[in-house]
Amino acid sequence: MPDFISVDLFLFRHGIAAERDHDRDHPDRPLTELGVERTLAVADRLSKLGYQSDLLLSSPYRRAVETAELAVQAGLASAVQVESALAPGGDPRPLVRSVHGRCLLVGHEPDLSGLAAALTGAAPGSLRLRKAGFCHLCWDDLSCDPFGHAQLQALLRPRLLLPGSV
Repeated sequence: MPDFISVDLFLFRHGIAAERDHDRDHPDRPLTELGVERTLAVADRLSKLGYQSDLLLSSPYRRAVETAELAVQAGLASAVQVESALAPGGDPRPLVRSVHGRCLLVGHEPDLSGLAAALTGAAPGSLRLRKAGFCHLCWDDLSCDPFGHAQLQALLRPRLLLPGSV
């Protein structure tokens, strides 16, 4: 594996999904038609801006996997790997501590924004990713623990990336 001087971590929240059934979350909720369209447009724009990952890890929930597949289709990564630590309520900290190079994580709220806050040392609840929102963090690969040491490079709402939606 090549040596990297920094880690670039990209967080991508899943797109608009079907409504919850009786206010209960379900792992099999798919993206809606609008969710697919908007998420693909955001992923295409991110790809055109030069974002690309060496590794794409996704929550096992259907809406996240579909979002990850759209990211691959847009050229943000070459393949999707499912990672149970990215399921809602999971603990991605050990996973994050092990990443190198450029890694894209696809998951859920409030987990992704909580992860970004913990990495940057920001107060819990101070960051928020919208559906199909994107966050770019980086840190020195030589750091033994990135938590509290990451730098926020970008926190983007989908409407900022989509033509005519601002």
